Amino acid sequence: MPASSRDSSAGAGWQDQEPGRYRELMPPRVVELSWLNPATLWRARNGPLASIFGDPTGTDRQRWVGAQTERGAAEGDLVITRDDPDTFSFMLLGDTGEGDGPQYAVVPGLLKEGAGTRYAVVCSDVIYPVGTGNDYPTKFFRPYRDYDAPIYAIPGNHDWYDGLTGFMRVFCRAPALPPAARARPLSAAWWRGLLWARPDTPDDALLDQARQMRSAPAQAASQPGPYWAMDSGPIRIIGIDTGLLGDIDREQGEWLRRVARGPRPKILVTGSPIYVDGEHHPCAIAGGGTVDEVVRDPAHHFVAAIGGDIHNYQHYPVDVGGRRIEYVVSGGGGAFMHATHTIPRVSVGGVGEDDFRCYPMRGDSLAFYSRLYGRRLRLRRLFDLTPDQASAVVAHRLGTTPVRASDRTVTLRARFVASVLGVASHRRRRSRFRLPVRRTLTQVLSPGSATYSPPFFKNFLRLDVTPEAIRIRCYAATGLRAHELDPPVEDDFTIPLTPTTPAA
Repeated sequence: MPASSRDSSAGAGWQDQEPGRYRELMPPRVVELSWLNPATLWRARNGPLASIFGDPTGTDRQRWVGAQTERGAAEGDLVITRDDPDTFSFMLLGDTGEGDGPQYAVVPGLLKEGAGTRYAVVCSDVIYPVGTGNDYPTKFFRPYRDYDAPIYAIPGNHDWYDGLTGFMRVFCRAPALPPAARARPLSAAWWRGLLWARPDTPDDALLDQARQMRSAPAQAASQPGPYWAMDSGPIRIIGIDTGLLGDIDREQGEWLRRVARGPRPKILVTGSPIYVDGEHHPCAIAGGGTVDEVVRDPAHHFVAAIGGDIHNYQHYPVDVGGRRIEYVVSGGGGAFMHATHTIPRVSVGGVGEDDFRCYPMRGDSLAFYSRLYGRRLRLRRLFDLTPDQASAVVAHRLGTTPVRASDRTVTLRARFVASVLGVASHRRRRSRFRLPVRRTLTQVLSPGSATYSPPFFKNFLRLDVTPEAIRIRCYAATGLRAHELDPPVEDDFTIPLTPTTPAA
């Protein structure tokens, strides 16, 4: 097994190594997406507008599902039935489609570890920045053209920025919705509509041509809508659509409660994770209740809940009434990296720091961002921290032991950089360097459009299912050749399917 980031800095990808060959998979011309570009932010304005003037996602989602039902494309409880055996494997990745080097760098390892798997699931944000159907050729069909199995997906908030038009056209073959009824003048919906970004019109000829890249019979997939359940071997996978703001409507909530019934072991796949960044976000259901209440109900037999949206990997094994549910964030499929060094010392849901796992590790995340700030601000001598320096100062501030052994002394400069870039402190006393803008800086100066050389710190999951257990492995994708040929395993755990959770 190759060394991982937990074993050495070389396993993390820091030392000079041969770059990967992922660029050979990319189109000749790549449009580099920058989240510091005002034009990109303007195109993605529907999220902030929804939070101010009200979120139309629930209504529009049910219009999509209703239209699918009328077309005969969605029946019953939106259950996808497959003929998978009791022992099989599938892949899962989230937040994929920026269409640049970090996305394509995931592909070689995905193809190697995904050989022989039955299908893949994309959880959240298939396409950036606004989910338009016209971005699917280079951000979906081309990168995954050699994955010889079906791909299913649930949308994230960015897929909703075009009203879900591109997502529904690609995954459900659905025509565009007719215009919604006009809002009452001067109502919140009326004001929202003045600025609301209208969806692009998908170029069907372009999409039909792109579909040829994934046209093999083994790659064929059909799903009934933006949320669905899938019976696969001994388990049921339930994918929910959390829309623009991370909650679900009443009708989807009623559906979730129905399809969650029964003794078959279940995995929830969601666009917004339930445990993330050391916090619990149970996901509200309109009309009352939460998604996590459904997951925790012992009568429903959920064993895991996996969400995207946040562009890294996190794992929280939560004890729920004497049984364990594995809560996972898997959003490292290609989009720019969200920092892990801003995650405080974990103490949530009974999960402590010793039980928690993340990738990249906090020290590598801090080293990554310190180099980014050093380049962007032209202050490399001040900001740049080596991976060992970053790991040491993170451990010092959190009161933990570095995962990779380091004898580095924590200097005043390292403490300053760590504080400015958002590393929390377990000490109650206020640090002289703790700035009120620390989180804002890390969030605003994102790595988008800045990270075109390894290590990328991307990830994907492989799930191996048997009637007795589910094994989940998180693989790293750094963009280095050695890791393309043999992807490092950053987390590896097994979920027993006990007699209390038998297959139906």
